[in-house]
Amino acid sequence: MSDPQQLATRVAEALFRADAATRSLGATIEFVAPGQARLAMTVQSHMLNGHGVCHGGYITTLADSAFAYACNSRNAATVAAGLAIEFVAPGRPGDRLVAAAREVSLHGRTGHYDVMVHNQEGTLIALMRGRSHQLSNQQVIAPEEL
Repeated sequence: MSDPQQLATRVAEALFRADAATRSLGATIEFVAPGQARLAMTVQSHMLNGHGVCHGGYITTLADSAFAYACNSRNAATVAAGLAIEFVAPGRPGDRLVAAAREVSLHGRTGHYDVMVHNQEGTLIALMRGRSHQLSNQQVIAPEEL
């Protein structure tokens, strides 16, 4: 497939069909392009911690999912090799959280991605940096399926 945007869209669709973790968040894919992705979810009551705010694990999962869709967008099967997240503000019940991932660098089979999570008011909720590793000679969608 010669159109990078069309490929990124097809890869995201294929990943989402197989991605029970992201679907379990109630997340949606808002945007995908080569090296970029934006996913959103609404903070639900079962996502709240003992302080009544969104548990950091749910915020991390949303950010990690956006990271995954960005780093797989070129159809090279890619996994997380590490991540670090900083929580800046709480996600509140009913908040619509949006995680926007963008590629910072891609050298060989290693990539670095920044993910920013905001709420519906534009308040920064979390910052995440992810490091990816492309699996050797593996693709998300087999060439014959493209």
